[in-house]
Amino acid sequence: MKKILYAGSEIMPFAATGGLGDVMGSLPAAVKRRNPEDDIRAVMPLYSRIPEKYRERMTFLGQMTVPLAWRRQYCGIFSLEKDGVTYYFLDNEYYFKRGALYGEYDDAERFAFFSVAVLELMRAQNFYPDILHANDWQTALCVIKLKRSYAGIPEYAGIRAVYTIHNIEYQGVYGKEILGDVFSLEGEDGEIVDYGGAINLTKGAVVCADFVTTVSPTYAKEIQSEEYSCGLHYILRQYSYKLDGIVNGIDTDYYDPQTDEELPYHYSARGLLGKKKNKDELQTRFGLALRPDTPVIAMISRLASHKGFDLVTAVFDELMRDDIQFVLLGTGERGFEDFFRSAAARYPGRVCANITYDRALSKLIYAGADLFLMPSRSEACGLSQMIASRYGTVPIVRETGGLYDTIKPYGPDRSGNGFTFASYHAHDMLHVIREAEGLYRDTENFRALVKKIMKIDFSWNASAEKYDALYRRLI
Repeated sequence: MKKILYAGSEIMPFAATGGLGDVMGSLPAAVKRRNPEDDIRAVMPLYSRIPEKYRERMTFLGQMTVPLAWRRQYCGIFSLEKDGVTYYFLDNEYYFKRGALYGEYDDAERFAFFSVAVLELMRAQNFYPDILHANDWQTALCVIKLKRSYAGIPEYAGIRAVYTIHNIEYQGVYGKEILGDVFSLEGEDGEIVDYGGAINLTKGAVVCADFVTTVSPTYAKEIQSEEYSCGLHYILRQYSYKLDGIVNGIDTDYYDPQTDEELPYHYSARGLLGKKKNKDELQTRFGLALRPDTPVIAMISRLASHKGFDLVTAVFDELMRDDIQFVLLGTGERGFEDFFRSAAARYPGRVCANITYDRALSKLIYAGADLFLMPSRSEACGLSQMIASRYGTVPIVRETGGLYDTIKPYGPDRSGNGFTFASYHAHDMLHVIREAEGLYRDTENFRALVKKIMKIDFSWNASAEKYDALYRRLI
């Protein structure tokens, strides 16, 4: 029997902002399903935005004092059981009763508190795991403190640490003036997090962890290059011997067009009538012309340059010369928001720009669209291409990170499960989009591709198996 504690700043369905929350909400349960005898637990902050329906299920286990440099801070411990996993929620209203999960002036101190609290939780609950699996920079200090400050305590000495980089853009970089006052890292410990004259928590976690993972094999290679590493390539190359990529999965129970309660019509690979009806519903609801034979191209994304929106805007008017409709859902950089608002005004009945984010609305788009565009400059793993496939919407992606690992180009022999392009060039993207449009009009072969991609297993089963093998190696 293994004992594993997952630490993360967000966990679906309690509170999440993106892919990290999806992973934290799925991986522990998937590992538990593989090995029911294992003791699997996970921990996150008790944010004020956690819905009441989960709060009322929580049990108060007690409180503890968390040492943070010169501070001694209160921490309440709550828990609930879900899918065989024990979830802990660490309470301190000063740090976590905020309007947002991130972006506060004192994020360094908030997540330093959380990281130390995770380690103190082990003592308070008399639960010393075989594996501490920390995720992203918000929990990097867990790994550093475990291997440095707590290494001399017998109960902690044997705990192995896995650190997962979900997005290399966010490394926990701060000025050295808070090294002692917030992180309580002095001398050699301070040198471990020093990188380029600043504090870099991810660097420290990479150095200290027993193993480092990221969310796709291609991304694990990419982040060792200067282009993709956001400055951390020297360290990632140095420690490449303990770095590997494991592709994320998706929650195939939550994303299931046969049972999804947020869809107007259900369907499966065996019967696609419901998908056609969802397309009609999408066109009607978004003010698009009701044209069942016109392909709907969708994007659901943060509106940012690295998501490929500079490519899309560069050739958008050329694209709209084709007989297509375009649906967008997302918020982000003001310039892109304004562009798509303008495009919707210029192409009434053909373009719909939803400058917001709504999970239920995203479900309708996944189900109702025909093609799903992800032209990212970089993409650690990507979940949307897998979700789109689950709903029978054919992905068009750039060959980077997890997009390259999960989507293979459709060929003359009808191999592959989508459309891809390699170079970061707008007209290369446009060429591939038009290839996809051409297949769409080949009704029989397009329908066969839709059925094929809906049957691909993008669940957490394969990923959980690889993580389980990693844990066994480390123990």
